[in-house]
Amino acid sequence: MEKLNVAVVGATGAVGREMVSILEERDFPFADLKLLATERSAGTVINCKGEEYVVEVTTPESFEDVDIALFSAGGTASKKLAPEAVKRGAIVIDNSSAFRMDGEVPLVVPEVNPADISKHNGIIANPNCSTIQMVAALKPIYDQVGIKRIVVSTYQAVSGTGKDAMDELQEQTRAILAGDEVKAEVYPKQITFNALPHIDVFFDDGYTKEELKMVNETKKIMGDEEIKITATAVRIPVLIGHAESVNIETNAQLTVEEAKKALDNFSGVRVVDNPTELVYPVQLDTEETDDVLVGRIRKDDTIENGLNLWVVANNLRKGAALNTIQIAEKLI
Repeated sequence: MEKLNVAVVGATGAVGREMVSILEERDFPFADLKLLATERSAGTVINCKGEEYVVEVTTPESFEDVDIALFSAGGTASKKLAPEAVKRGAIVIDNSSAFRMDGEVPLVVPEVNPADISKHNGIIANPNCSTIQMVAALKPIYDQVGIKRIVVSTYQAVSGTGKDAMDELQEQTRAILAGDEVKAEVYPKQITFNALPHIDVFFDDGYTKEELKMVNETKKIMGDEEIKITATAVRIPVLIGHAESVNIETNAQLTVEEAKKALDNFSGVRVVDNPTELVYPVQLDTEETDDVLVGRIRKDDTIENGLNLWVVANNLRKGAALNTIQIAEKLI
């Protein structure tokens, strides 16, 4: 592959650091690597491929001579700086929600809708982490028999909020075990030994922004506005790895064995499902694999063509950084 100049925006954040790590792991062919962040993080030194890179303050001029800019700095920064990068000739792959539902911006999971990459006008959006793993698990089933309805409940790790949330979980745990006062600053309630049915802001209809992201993004990625989707998103006291209970109603019958075969043959997905031997995917498993893991696959007898699945993936990697870099690999 041709060597390109790459910039990582938000390089000192949890996802940004994963991006840098994955660029090294996958030997991404960059000629020059520019690491960008806010003034607060400027001067931080990050190693990649044996070289030390000093993090710089992000400005519009930072994108001069950059071919691909990987953004993980939040929606506000993306809206302000992504057009500046495009203006200077870079292609932006953005991990925020800023452009996901823009009709001119493709929303891509490379295993699911790679052809959409070519439709970009300078910006390609990376989907929400919980959406990525769900559509990866559902795409092989969708291709075989179609999907009429999806009911999903998520069990999401605190790393989806960022490093401060990971620190808060660990600090609260230490405080509880020591008998000290517990402080909740990142989340509105204590997260340790708790589950919060609240991710992102609430809308007037009672749903959260995270739940609506899953609904709208899934329809866009699958290219099917007719799928009925309802979601409940829950934050749980796990550091890394999102899990999802997914119930689907298909357009035609698909047996459990047929579903397992379709999933196992799909790139980036692995079936981990032998309950009699206590084999099923858990969030800790995702620290050692980039696959989307699917287990507890079983028939739902309450509807004509129903299936239940348990879907687990690493939210920092496949749910964010890895998917972004896979898009870049497809792009070049």
